[in-house]
Amino acid sequence: MANILVVDDEKDVVTLIKFLLEKDGHRVAEAFNGAEALKLLGVEPPDPSAALPDLIILDVMMPVVDGYTTATKLRENAETRAIPLVILTAKGQMRDVFEMTPNVAAYIEKPFDPKQLRDLVTGMFPSGGPSRP
Repeated sequence: MANILVVDDEKDVVTLIKFLLEKDGHRVAEAFNGAEALKLLGVEPPDPSAALPDLIILDVMMPVVDGYTTATKLRENAETRAIPLVILTAKGQMRDVFEMTPNVAAYIEKPFDPKQLRDLVTGMFPSGGPSRP
């Protein structure tokens, strides 16, 4: 089982992704904007005891702190920079903005095919567990 954090301001999207991934045996945490995610991950404010996920599914367009800013802060933090990101975006052109983010594992455009997301996560964690140390 992998620990996955889903960050999206659309509660229905978070509920759907959580349902799909928990059905596959993963543990899923949720945040509804980048500020919540950064707090959960112990980035802002700093908390070295924060539990880190094996994967973050991150929406781009969110209030408070957007996905791009969140990804930048994750990349700048030694504890979180290696966590793979799956970027959810309704705007295909946002892909260019994330080119300098080395830990982006995949992009999925909204509306997305739930099977595509499940297959992607299964491919990243074929034995059900994390692939990073």
